[in-house]
Amino acid sequence: MTATPPIVDRDTWQRERDELLVREKAHTRAGSALAAQRRRLPMVEVDGGVTLLGADGPRTVLDMFEGRDQLLTLKHMWHHGKGFAGQCRGCTATLWNFQDATYLEARGVSFAIWCEGPYDEFAPYREFMGYTAPWYSLEGVDSPGISDGWLNAYLRVGDRVFQTFETDGRGVEVMMPALQLLDLTAYGRQEEWEDSPEGWPQDPTQSWFMRDGRPIPQWTRPGVTPTS
Repeated sequence: MTATPPIVDRDTWQRERDELLVREKAHTRAGSALAAQRRRLPMVEVDGGVTLLGADGPRTVLDMFEGRDQLLTLKHMWHHGKGFAGQCRGCTATLWNFQDATYLEARGVSFAIWCEGPYDEFAPYREFMGYTAPWYSLEGVDSPGISDGWLNAYLRVGDRVFQTFETDGRGVEVMMPALQLLDLTAYGRQEEWEDSPEGWPQDPTQSWFMRDGRPIPQWTRPGVTPTS
């Protein structure tokens, strides 16, 4: 049998839950303080004239603001010649968890995907996955603040573009509400790096992002078959 949390009476459970809530509220306040400090970061100018190829042809970074004042971009890895099933499980998990920028746009923020691969190769993949955010190709682009970084924030001041923030690694988890929800469950993400009690189910990190040879969201698409 898989290990489980200890069984207690309601009063004991409520007392321990209340103790944890104190720490949770402190964590929330600490996050708000970090966000306040983030809003006070200086900014650095980038080349808003850099051109990336998208569905409507070449577009500059400045164009991608679509008249709004701010822009968020997510870099997507691309494994050349690997087909749909062979694309990055981590990038898939990140983007699949966030597919609608309506609320960003309501606050004057546009959103776009900057993919490392050639447009003609990843365009069918975007259509297959059903992604609606615009995708642009970073292939051949070497420009500080644009070709580096994974999740980037930009501010437009007139026709000038400034980078205000960037993050990578676990910082990109901000786009993955499924992970945050799993953190609320008894077994968590069930990954080997987590500090969990003895006997808790745990697998290699991100191994569960794949099933039968494909990133798991691909099984929601019509016509897919197992891949060995």
